[in-house]
Amino acid sequence: MLFDIGTAGVPAAAFPLCSRAGRGFAPRLCYHRWMRILVAPDKFKGSLGAAAVAANIAAGLRETLPDADIALQPIADGGEGTVAVIAAAAGGSWHSCEVQDAAGDLVMARYATIDEGKNAVLETSEAAGLWRIPTEHRDPMRASSHGVGELILATMRAGAREMIVGLGGSATNDGGLGMARALGFRFLAEAEELIGGPGDLLRLTRIAAPDSLRLPKITIAADVRNRLLGETGATRTFGRQKGAAPEQIETLEKALAKLADIVTRDLGCDFRDQAGAGAAGGLGFGLLSFCRAELRPGFEVVAEMIGLEEKIRGADIVITGEGRLDAQTLAGKAPAGVAKLARRWRKKVYAIVGQLEESTQILALFDGIAVLRTPQLSCADAMKNAPQLLRERASELGRRFR
Repeated sequence: MLFDIGTAGVPAAAFPLCSRAGRGFAPRLCYHRWMRILVAPDKFKGSLGAAAVAANIAAGLRETLPDADIALQPIADGGEGTVAVIAAAAGGSWHSCEVQDAAGDLVMARYATIDEGKNAVLETSEAAGLWRIPTEHRDPMRASSHGVGELILATMRAGAREMIVGLGGSATNDGGLGMARALGFRFLAEAEELIGGPGDLLRLTRIAAPDSLRLPKITIAADVRNRLLGETGATRTFGRQKGAAPEQIETLEKALAKLADIVTRDLGCDFRDQAGAGAAGGLGFGLLSFCRAELRPGFEVVAEMIGLEEKIRGADIVITGEGRLDAQTLAGKAPAGVAKLARRWRKKVYAIVGQLEESTQILALFDGIAVLRTPQLSCADAMKNAPQLLRERASELGRRFR
């Protein structure tokens, strides 16, 4: 159904589909054959990648707007799919290397190089992704980010002088412990070297940095703004979805606090309170601390790399979307970023989403929202039939434009 954004307990007059004046649905946009529509969605997690989402939306629009000029620009925010979006826009080359996943099994992980191999783009989820670990085998007390360090080393051997590391979707909660080990850092309890998971950090007394580690410039593209510790930190926000039992949450929280204390003393830096440090189970903190990386909001990094603002400027209408619009959308997720850029250039902006958490702040971002899932449709069925539903909702939206 096409979601009337006045049905969430908010008067329709406050949020008309095509205008913010008048009652109910405002007069439809004046369609002409040269209408320029930019389709810029994120992935529908667990269902379709961003490129497939964009293609299905475009197919639906063409059913009712056959003469419109429709441009596709898949987007990402630092989470899964970031490398694919940047590589496609920048004409990147794909590479594979063998690394450890979060459970220690050997897997093939992909990364991309751009600018004739000078720069690399990689995702932590390729090595330590939650998607690689079956639900029944998830164990954040043992899960390691070691493979992320191996992926960084592989890009260095390939000659990369700079790299973008997309955070998000990790199965780990180790604060970058495993990654740092792969890069040559040693974690000690008195004279004993700690080789276990994050639970071992409670015994940590010293960190020894490698003598000759020369890393390229690393930019972190973080998809969330959580700090390392506290109620909105890495462990208490994301620990349960990674398999942590209630009693393990406190252990992991204390372990990361101990890591932050020793890093502050031995490495002379303290990033525990930086927004984004808690991304990917504290990998944001690890990259900041052990790699002296720069952390930026993932959407900003991606938008800059793909020239998104210029493409929005050249459009009449912008359509974005993702699997679910909710409170996290407002904390730096891609559709919110697209909407804000569209507003900056006074463009109409719409969203097509799988599910919607209704709130005044979310609804205020868009001129209209189309939702795949209806009360009669289960989440599983909506995900299974996402391509067809995307085309249907986009076709309905196109009829509104006419």
